[in-house]
Amino acid sequence: MTTTAVGKSALTSRLVNGILSIKPVYQLAKSRARQMMIKRAEEIGVPWRDRVAELKQHDWEQELASIQNPHISYPDYYLTSFHAYDQGNLSWDAALEVEVAAYAVHAKLWGDTGADGDRRLRDSYHQILKQELPDFNPSAIADLGCSVGMSSFALQEQYPNAKVTGIDLSPYFLSVAKYEGREKGFNIQWHHALAEKTNLADNSFDLVSAFLMFHELPQEASHAIFAEAKRILKPGGYFCFMDMNPRSSVYQKMPPYVFTLLKSTEPYLDEYFTLDVEEAMTEAGLKTPTIIPNSPRHRTVISQRPKGE
Repeated sequence: MTTTAVGKSALTSRLVNGILSIKPVYQLAKSRARQMMIKRAEEIGVPWRDRVAELKQHDWEQELASIQNPHISYPDYYLTSFHAYDQGNLSWDAALEVEVAAYAVHAKLWGDTGADGDRRLRDSYHQILKQELPDFNPSAIADLGCSVGMSSFALQEQYPNAKVTGIDLSPYFLSVAKYEGREKGFNIQWHHALAEKTNLADNSFDLVSAFLMFHELPQEASHAIFAEAKRILKPGGYFCFMDMNPRSSVYQKMPPYVFTLLKSTEPYLDEYFTLDVEEAMTEAGLKTPTIIPNSPRHRTVISQRPKGE
């Protein structure tokens, strides 16, 4: 299966891009998308405003100082607006709202699952990994684009004997991940680095995982990350990721108004929807991936570094 088919028609996508090129319209769409998320969260019983206010009481600057790599050079693609935040992922507002936003965004994946939709989505990914790799017991796991640690915590729960390393480019996200991990009793190593240049050792992980990362990347970065995943994997190790499914009928049938709001918060969505995952992964030296839908809107991709290398 190729992934060159776009979830929406090329004409619709071009029309939406044209609309969003008008700055006042773009700003309005971002604001509207954010308001919708907050409203949905509070409708399903997630106290968005209260939770964020509570987190703001913590001394985050101390956490930041302990995790930030001052030598990081941020690529241009990262220095843009994501998810209705003008500073993108390099801000406290974005970091402190990741968890409540995830509950809101995934609330209606399976009808009206409410705040449980996010947990169900994460579980669906791990269920497929267990199903496809039943005898796989990794001892070292890298979680690329780990954000505030929700995906890293899930990996640790699934593989309690594994050493998990969470890698992210936002020191703000990692500060929250470190704090939440400590509060929840997880022993996870946090690493501030680019997913395409982790500076981690060759052949050092049994599993490299990425959860909802690739739709936020231009294709050039995705290609580089596939190569980096292959480099840090042990021969025979697995690279797996879960992300939006460009072939989902949900995106194909999405009303233009909703699609406009979505694209206002996801600047690289067109590049992700037109990425040929199979070709890109095999070009990076990984085996042809297995691709399995795991929600009405998402897919799980499983590949392996060849054993003989």
